[in-house]
Amino acid sequence: MRNNKPLMLIVFLLITQIFFAQTKEEIIANYIDNTGGAEAWNKLQGIKMTAKVSQGGMDIPIEMVQLKDGRQMTIVTFQGKEIKQGVYDGTRLWSHNFMTMEAEESDAEATANFKLESNDFPNPFLNYEKKGYTVELMGKETIQGAETFKIKLVQEPKMVDGQKEESVSYYFFDTENFVPIAMQSEIQSGPAKGVIAETSFSDYQEVDGLYFPFSMSQGEKDKPGQPITFTSIVVNPEVEDAAFAFPDKK
Repeated sequence: MRNNKPLMLIVFLLITQIFFAQTKEEIIANYIDNTGGAEAWNKLQGIKMTAKVSQGGMDIPIEMVQLKDGRQMTIVTFQGKEIKQGVYDGTRLWSHNFMTMEAEESDAEATANFKLESNDFPNPFLNYEKKGYTVELMGKETIQGAETFKIKLVQEPKMVDGQKEESVSYYFFDTENFVPIAMQSEIQSGPAKGVIAETSFSDYQEVDGLYFPFSMSQGEKDKPGQPITFTSIVVNPEVEDAAFAFPDKK
């Protein structure tokens, strides 16, 4: 009798690939739908998030602004001083030096990479195909005690030390609510090069019909992260253009 095992294996693999191809689209579609819907997300013009970062027994206030046109900034209030970090005005990227409090412009490579990231407002999965990104369902994985779908996201390459490097991250979507509860990516430069960084998301709350995580934690995989608690999120905020401007030298 002829052995049909190879043929059966091929058919099984084809069916599995089709299943995963359909499922990854469903996961992302459910995520977008469950957090407000594609129409509402596409209409969003900006967000302003107020948060507290717990560090050394202190709660440090921070404010983050992200606009659809790419402009964004983070303001850290420390010892009564406002320190701006990652300020992007659409062309120039700059930050305050924590020691001198002087505004310093970032180099061309950091600015180019930041500009690429700004294209992902409000999240990289919205219209990802039009952006040229690819997604792959890696299967299921238990993370932080929850069963998740592991999705591999490949975005535009970034420049790292003058060389183009693939931009890959892994998102873990809760299998019940289809929202990401964690994201992992490899640090590609600096002293921590090769380390897997992990960001956790929780406490999703509704703001004007859209759902955002109000609690985050950032750090190294399998180690305690830096907790961030959002106290408010405002959609479509009014922000002065001057807030993003590079300060004039005195």
